Amino acid sequence: MIDAHVHVWRIGANGCTWPTAELTAIHRDFDLDDYRAIARGIDGVILVQSQENAIDTDWLLDLAAQDAFVAGVVGWCDLHASNAAERITELSARPKLRGLRPMVQDRAADWYDDPALDAAFAVMTTAGLVLEALVRPQHLPALARLAQRHPDLRIVVDHAGKPDLGALGAWSEALRTLAAFPKTWCKLSGLLNEVVAGQEDARIAEIVAAVQAAFGPDRILWGSDWPVLHLAASHAEWLAKARDLVPVVQHRAVFRETAAFVYGLAA
Repeated sequence: MIDAHVHVWRIGANGCTWPTAELTAIHRDFDLDDYRAIARGIDGVILVQSQENAIDTDWLLDLAAQDAFVAGVVGWCDLHASNAAERITELSARPKLRGLRPMVQDRAADWYDDPALDAAFAVMTTAGLVLEALVRPQHLPALARLAQRHPDLRIVVDHAGKPDLGALGAWSEALRTLAAFPKTWCKLSGLLNEVVAGQEDARIAEIVAAVQAAFGPDRILWGSDWPVLHLAASHAEWLAKARDLVPVVQHRAVFRETAAFVYGLAA
């Protein structure tokens, strides 16, 4: 089983400025040994950046080079920087870099429409890197337009696009529009942090059903979003819930094969 969304950090080191102190449940160092202590049945992880800092990405890649448990890294790069193409090329030479994640969730809805980004997206496509999309529902239309402009760029939507529980219809429609582009995938991760306590089962089931209807059985992958997950549940609780919601016949794809395909890993 591959956990396609795991974070590690050291508070105050490697460019780490988040989580802040008020998030007491996760305001401490988390490393791969901490993850191994709580995860069961996982034989590989994708480490995903948590800081908008090149030092964080370099540190994750150094960890990955030393630990076979890390199957790949999704790092960060300032795609607006004048040297973005050079930095992407440099990072792509690191064997376990699999993608890049600009942190768009709090940026303008049309962020992906900026033509100044197209050169970076082109270099990512040539390098075979995944664009990891940390977005909210308002960003999905621009992400679809990006998929149209760069049809060979692989795009993975994190946390199912952080659906707005008050507007699931609009989110679902935008997700279906994006899913019409064949090189887009959706990650079942971070969902428990998006729902109201006490409504988890019904709302998560509704969200997962919409993702399944949009992307089908072969373009969905699972991630824990550990340790951010601790704000809502344990790793075991989220894994069990996800396994219940995904039909058994799809387990191998959702919990291993799709991640292996998208990130170019050995299945």
